[in-house]
Amino acid sequence: MSKVQVMDHPLIQHKISYIRSEEVGSKEFREIVGEIASLMCYEATRDLKLEDVRIKTPICEMVGKQLSGKKLAVVPILRAGLGMVDGMLNMIPSAKVGHIGLYRDPETYEPVEYYCKLPSDCDEREVFVVDPMLATGGSCVAALQMLKEKGVKHMRFMCIIAAPEGVKRLQEAHPDVDIYIGALDDHLNEHKYIVPGLGDAGDRIFGTK
Repeated sequence: MSKVQVMDHPLIQHKISYIRSEEVGSKEFREIVGEIASLMCYEATRDLKLEDVRIKTPICEMVGKQLSGKKLAVVPILRAGLGMVDGMLNMIPSAKVGHIGLYRDPETYEPVEYYCKLPSDCDEREVFVVDPMLATGGSCVAALQMLKEKGVKHMRFMCIIAAPEGVKRLQEAHPDVDIYIGALDDHLNEHKYIVPGLGDAGDRIFGTK
């Protein structure tokens, strides 16, 4: 079964609590989502492998460390996932970026694909799939399945807020994908919104309704 890690870092918790407030406007919300993504990326990459590299400092030669093995990619689920990309790239600027477009059918609440563009070598990369909210899990499950069908073998999913229902569905559908969560909330309401949540992340990031 996949690993589920709820981030307990004080800075992450503080910033998530702050953006939950309905009084926080789009500009500030967008900036802080990026900050949270950077902090979560720092935590979620803790187990990346290192290898020795010989370098010459102004003083002498030495053996340092660099990332080894697979390169990294960030794949946001559109559109809200875009809000996390710059924060991720602040930490891993050499990562490539793909995009997956899904929308939730208002009648069935199931995801419908409308766009998918990935780096050509995505199957060789460690891919971080990002979306601020993991509610029903439908979009995330579908996005990960799309990536697997395109040959991607190594994925992690990262979200800022999750509902237990979404976590359970994701684990059952993709037990090989580790999940990184900023805050695990209580439940979904009858409209499939996370409670207490923070509303619609896409609307709050982009100032739409």
